[in-house]
Amino acid sequence: MRVGVIGTGYVGLVTATCLAEAGHHLTCVDNDPRKIQTLREGKIPIYEPGLEEMVARNVAAGRMRFSGSTAEAAAENEMLFIAVGTPGRDDGTADLSFIEAVSREIATNLPADGTRKIIVEKSTVPVSTGDRVKRSIQRGCRPGVQFEVVSNPEFLREGSAIHDFFRPDRIVVGVESEFAAAAMRRLYEPILEGRYFDPPGSRRPAWLVTDVASAELIKHASNSFLALKISYINSIAAICELTGGNIEHVAEGMGLDNRIGPQFLRAGLGYGGSCFPKDVAAFREIARAAGADFGILKEVMEVNAGQRKKFLRKIEEALWVVKGKTVAVLGLAFKPHTDDIREAPALDILAWLDKQGAHIRAYDPAAQENVRKLFPGVAYCASPYQAAEQADALLVVTEWDEFRYLDLKRLRETMKHGIIIDGRNIFDPPAVTEAGFEYFSMGRPPVRPAGMEQSSGSSVS
Repeated sequence: MRVGVIGTGYVGLVTATCLAEAGHHLTCVDNDPRKIQTLREGKIPIYEPGLEEMVARNVAAGRMRFSGSTAEAAAENEMLFIAVGTPGRDDGTADLSFIEAVSREIATNLPADGTRKIIVEKSTVPVSTGDRVKRSIQRGCRPGVQFEVVSNPEFLREGSAIHDFFRPDRIVVGVESEFAAAAMRRLYEPILEGRYFDPPGSRRPAWLVTDVASAELIKHASNSFLALKISYINSIAAICELTGGNIEHVAEGMGLDNRIGPQFLRAGLGYGGSCFPKDVAAFREIARAAGADFGILKEVMEVNAGQRKKFLRKIEEALWVVKGKTVAVLGLAFKPHTDDIREAPALDILAWLDKQGAHIRAYDPAAQENVRKLFPGVAYCASPYQAAEQADALLVVTEWDEFRYLDLKRLRETMKHGIIIDGRNIFDPPAVTEAGFEYFSMGRPPVRPAGMEQSSGSSVS
C-alpha cells in the first residue's frame, strides 16, 4: 500500500519505518525543512534501538522517503496518518492546534478524483477528535472529495517500540465503514499473520474493530490504568517503609495473582516520559468536561509527584547535609533504552541537588547531551565508575541494565563514602551491604554493613 505519515516525531517516524519494513511504500512528511534534510542524510533525531538501521535499509530499498510537502503526500497515497504532537496545556487539556492545522492542510490537497482516502489519527487525542478532524476536512476540501477518518491508537513503549509494533498484543482501529476496516486490515496483514513472532505464526495479535470514539478512549484508558498501577504499588511501598515490610515481596505476591499480573508493580520514582503524565492529566480533563467524576486520577498524579519528594528526603536522611557533598547520579532518561528526558525524575532531582549546593557528577548511556542543555554545570562522565569517583553518595535514577551488573566492590573503592540511594530497587540488599555500602531503596528498610547500627525502618513518611 502507499501510505503518507505526516509528522516525523517519535510516533510518526517509528510507525512509518515499521510499515515500510512490512513492505508498504511510505512518504514521511514534516514541515521542518531542517528535520527533513537531516533524515535524508541518514541521521535519526531520536534514540530508539534498531531504528537507524531500519530507516537506512528501507530508504535504500526505495520503500521510504522524506518530503516537506503535504500536498504531494495527499495526492500520491491512499492512506494518510496524522502523527503530530498533542502537547499538554497547563490545565491538563491537550493542545490540538497541530492536529487542526494538518487537517486543514490535508483538506486543501485531497484530490477529487473518485478515490476514497483513509485519514488515520495516530496521535494520542481526546475522544471526539475524529469528528472534529472530519468536519475540518469537510469544510476545507473541494466538492467530490471522498475520505474517511479512522482512529488507530499506538501502544509503543520507548526503548522497545520496534518490538511493540511488530509483536503487539492487539491492534485497535476505530472506523465508520467496512471499507475503512478492510483497508486497515490490509495495511496490518503482515503483522496480523504473526509473521514477526518466533517461530512465525506462533501467536497472532488481537484485531479489534470499534467505532472511532471507543478507539480514542482505549488509548487514554489504557495508559491511565497503567499509571494507576504504578501509583498504587508506590502507595503500598510507603506502607512497607512504615511497617518494616518489603515491597519486593509484596509485589511478587500480588503479581502471582493472574487477575493482577506482575507488570507495572515495580515500586520506585514513579512514571515520567511523554505519555503517562500527559495522558493521565488529559483523561481526567476529558472526564470532567463530559460531566464524569474521575477523582482517582487526581490521586494517581499526586502519588506520582510525591515519589520524587520521598526520594529527596531519602537523600537528606542518608547525607544529613547535602551542601558541598559530591553526588553521583546514574540515569537521566525517564526510562532505559531511550534518550527522552520529558518529565524525567532526574530533572527534578538535579534541580534540587543544585539548589542544595551539591557537586553533581552524572552518567547516562543515551540522554546526557539532552540534559546538558538544561544543566550545563553538571559534570557529565563517560562511565558509572567515573561518575562515582570520590562521591559521597550514589543515586540510581534510571534502571539501565548496565547499572544492575556493576562491580560493587570496585564501585565502593572508587567512592569517598559508601552510600547508595536506589530509586529503582535494582540491587540486592545483601550484595550491596557485603560490598560495604549503606543502602537506601524504595519500600524496603535501609540496610548497612556489619558493624554499623541497623534501623528497623525508614523515618520517611
